[in-house]
Amino acid sequence: MYEKEKDLIGAFLRGEVDRRGLLKGLGAAGLTAGTAGTLFNMMSTQALAADFDWKAHSGKSLKLLLNKHPYADAMIANLQAFKDLTGIEVTYDVFPEDVYFDKVTAALSSGSSEYDAFMTGAYMTWTYGPAGWITDLNEWIKDPSKTNPQYGWDDFLPGVKASCAWNGQPGGALGSEDAKQWCIPWGYEQNNLSYNQEMFEKAGASVPKNLDELVATAAKLNKDVGGGVYGIGVRGSRSWATIHPGFLSGYANFGQKDLNVSEDGKLSAAMNTAESKSFHAKWVQMIQESGPKDWSTYTWYQVGTDLGAGASAMIYDADILGYFMNGGDNKMAGKLAYAPFAANPEAKAPTPNIWIWSLAMSNFAKDKDATWYFLQWASGLEHAIFGATKMDFVNPVRASVWKDEIFRERLNKSYPGYVEMHDVSAPGAKIHFTAQPLFFDLTTEWAATLQKMVAKEVPVDEGLDRLAESINRQLAEAGLG
Repeated sequence: MYEKEKDLIGAFLRGEVDRRGLLKGLGAAGLTAGTAGTLFNMMSTQALAADFDWKAHSGKSLKLLLNKHPYADAMIANLQAFKDLTGIEVTYDVFPEDVYFDKVTAALSSGSSEYDAFMTGAYMTWTYGPAGWITDLNEWIKDPSKTNPQYGWDDFLPGVKASCAWNGQPGGALGSEDAKQWCIPWGYEQNNLSYNQEMFEKAGASVPKNLDELVATAAKLNKDVGGGVYGIGVRGSRSWATIHPGFLSGYANFGQKDLNVSEDGKLSAAMNTAESKSFHAKWVQMIQESGPKDWSTYTWYQVGTDLGAGASAMIYDADILGYFMNGGDNKMAGKLAYAPFAANPEAKAPTPNIWIWSLAMSNFAKDKDATWYFLQWASGLEHAIFGATKMDFVNPVRASVWKDEIFRERLNKSYPGYVEMHDVSAPGAKIHFTAQPLFFDLTTEWAATLQKMVAKEVPVDEGLDRLAESINRQLAEAGLG
């Protein structure tokens, strides 16, 4: 029964038929979506297990620590497939982000063996790795006896994968040959423009192509849309998270850096150059003229909800934030579009700074080999395809998923410009910060200085000179400068 359909699915799994051909063939055979899905899952599991002993740790159990997020939702929805494949039992705790990282720090710093693996941002591993709290995953990735030959480590987007690897030396280049793979990228965020098409049409505005145009367009929208709508949303709270999205993406596009690294490895502040001061002045002007009145309180949440509610005309922030605001019960659902953004008019393409939700292994895991089975499954191609086509798992970190026609069509249908935005930006997408242990302290102070500039408490030039002096003092005291 279903032998022809099984043959078709087998051809797809061998790469002989694309997803369009698979779906067309199954539809022609009269299979319901449920039956086709059951057959596909069964044969995918068989294919996964063909060249690798997925049952090696059957009967064992793992516990995960998860942040409440669509990526976690997609994994939980597909978790039974992992249990069927491996025989490993998995339990998990899920916490909202406002307390999640505190939970992670508490578990790791105490040496707790309660959790075997957890979600993390790549930036956090700059603390966790040198502290000895997480495991270098190269040991497993490079061991053919422990890693499925179909895992496809080379399929991960290069800039994303490199951003999750660091040698532990302050100022060391991410992704260097001696880097330790502290975590596996799972899903990531580029920072580009998400905008309200109707508001742009009403104001007669065009999508801005560089920073000067962004400042001018935001001001035009602020003036001409009406109804209390403001021109542009960007983050403003006193947090490192204000610096890393749109701000650093535009800043890096001008070739500017957070820190200099000398030949002898010493670090020094780099944000008080003439070019940096010019960028800051325009950014501050944009917020003063066209940002929300209470900008200094704005986090990811406020930036996104304002766009979704129609309170702002555009945002320069995470592309997936714009994605989520274009669906669900948001007032502006179906009215948003997306565009790549290169702040520097002389730049050939955008160079977005990125946030990467990743998976890491606790150094206190009860069974690291079994934990690695989960990590490679959760970051594998089969689960990525499931999440991208059945759930809201954007942005996937595998190049092959971005080539999947079903996934691309799904995005193109409801999220105009999203696929093109990603494709144009992906080659330059990476973490543009310098890896070092004072990251959170220094970037939070940077955000506080930005607040003072916007509030006109300090001129831009003076504020950046003071910031550089403070940062250099802290680096020296820590033995880094």
